[in-house]
Amino acid sequence: MNKETFTNLVKDWRVALLLLLVIGSLVGIYLAPPNPERGLEGNLQFGLDLEGGSWLQLEFQSVVVAYSTDGSVGDLIENLRKELETEIVRIDENHLEIRKNVLRADLEPIFAGSGASIITYQKGVSSFTADEVKRILSDKVNALGMQDARINLLTPTGSEYPQYVRIELAGVDMATAQEIIGTQGLFEIRIQTTGNETEHVLYGDQITSVGVPQRDTDGQWGVGFSLTDAGAEAFRTAAIESGAVDNPNAHHLVMILDDETVYSAPLSRELAGQIRSGPVSSLSASTGTGDAGREAAMTLQIHLRAGALPVQVDIVGSGSVPAALGEQFKITVLLAGIIALLTVGVIVYYRYREPSIVLPMLAVNFAEIIILLGISRFIIQLDLATIAGLIAVVGTGIDQLIIITDEVLHEGRVPSPNLYMKRYGRAFRIIAVAAATVFIAMLPLALMDLSTLRGFAIVTILGVLIGILVTRPAYGKIIMAILSK
Repeated sequence: MNKETFTNLVKDWRVALLLLLVIGSLVGIYLAPPNPERGLEGNLQFGLDLEGGSWLQLEFQSVVVAYSTDGSVGDLIENLRKELETEIVRIDENHLEIRKNVLRADLEPIFAGSGASIITYQKGVSSFTADEVKRILSDKVNALGMQDARINLLTPTGSEYPQYVRIELAGVDMATAQEIIGTQGLFEIRIQTTGNETEHVLYGDQITSVGVPQRDTDGQWGVGFSLTDAGAEAFRTAAIESGAVDNPNAHHLVMILDDETVYSAPLSRELAGQIRSGPVSSLSASTGTGDAGREAAMTLQIHLRAGALPVQVDIVGSGSVPAALGEQFKITVLLAGIIALLTVGVIVYYRYREPSIVLPMLAVNFAEIIILLGISRFIIQLDLATIAGLIAVVGTGIDQLIIITDEVLHEGRVPSPNLYMKRYGRAFRIIAVAAATVFIAMLPLALMDLSTLRGFAIVTILGVLIGILVTRPAYGKIIMAILSK
C-alpha cells in the first residue's frame, strides 16, 4: 500500500473513528491518571478472581409477615414493637416487616393478643429495605476506594423476599471486610447516669456531617461530627438532666458502635460550659493512638458517613482469594488470550495464505479488544467471566471478519467497487442479524444481579456494539483498499 492510499484510508471517517477510539482507550488505561506501579495493567480494575480479596454473604435478621385483623393495625404494630423491642415497618395493607429474627411460634401469641392472625411467614426484607441496604453498603464500599464491588441480593427459591446479600471486594482482606461490611454499623451515644448505668441519647441518624480522621497534640486519633438541631437539643437535655454538666467525672459520655464502646470519657470543662449556654452540635470521638487508633477512626468514619443498615445482619458465609493466587490467575488468563489470538491467526492464514489479508484482520480484532478494555476500565471489573467474554469476542469478531472477506472475494476474484459495496452490504446484513441475536440473548443476563454471568454478558454486548458500529465498517474499508491493489 503506497503513501497516498494509506493517507486516504486514514482520512476515511470509519478508520479514523477506529484509531481515535484505540488511542482514547490507551490513554484511559495508562495515562488518565498515570499508574506506573501497575505496569501493563495500567488503570484496569480487576475483580476478586484476579486481584485477590474477600467475599461475604450476610443474612438479614428480619422477617416479613402477612396478616389479617379485625382490630386496629396501629395497636398491633405498637404491641409488636413493645414485646419484641424492635422496629416494625408496614409494607402494605397486609404485610409487616419485623426487623428482628423471631420465630413464628413467638409471634403468634402477640398477634392473637392483638386480635390478628398470621397468614404467611417468610424470612427476609421488603424490596424497599433491600434497596436501602444496597445503597448503604455501596457507600461503605466506595469509602474503601472500590470502584465496582459486587453487591447482590439473593432470594431463596419459593420466597419473594431477599434473605441474603453477597458482597465481593477485590483487594480487601477478610478482617477489613468483616469489620466494615459484616456489621450493621449502628452508632449510638449514651450518657452515664448512676453507677455503671447509661441512658440512650441519640443514634447515628442524628448526624449531619462527618470529618476526616485527625490526630491531636496528644497523639489521639479521632473523628469529628455534627448533629442535627434535634440531636444537639437531645444531647444538651441528657447532659443537664444526668448531671454530666455539673459533675463530668461521674457521668461519662459513651459512644457505641455495634455494641462495642469506641469512646468513653467525661465531658471537658469547655464543652460543659458550652452546653450550659445552649445546644452544641459539634462533637468528636477519640479512638486511641498509633495505627490501631487510626484504623479504628477510619472505620468509625465510614460507618458514620454511610449510616447504619436498617436491619441487623449475620455473616453466614465468607471466603477469600490470596493476592498471590490472583496474580497467578492473571498470568494464566494472559497466556490464554495470547494463545487464542495466535491460534486464530494461524487458522486464518491457513485459509487465505495471504498476509495482506490476515494481518489487518488480526489488527482490527486486537483493536477491538483494546477498545473493550478501555471502556471496561470505567464501568466494570475484570474477572474470569469478563475475560471469558473478551476471548469469546475474539472468536466471534474473527468469524464476522471472515464473512466479510469471503463475501467480497466470491469465486476468488476481486470485484469492482460497485459490486464490492453490494457484497459488503450483504455481508454486513448477515453480521447485523447475528449481532442482534447475541444482544437480545445477553441483555437479560446483563440486567440481572447474577454476579458471575453479568460481567460476561456486559462484555459480550459491548463487543457486539463496538463490532457493528466501529470495527466492521473500518475493516470493510481497509480490506477494500488492500484488495484493490
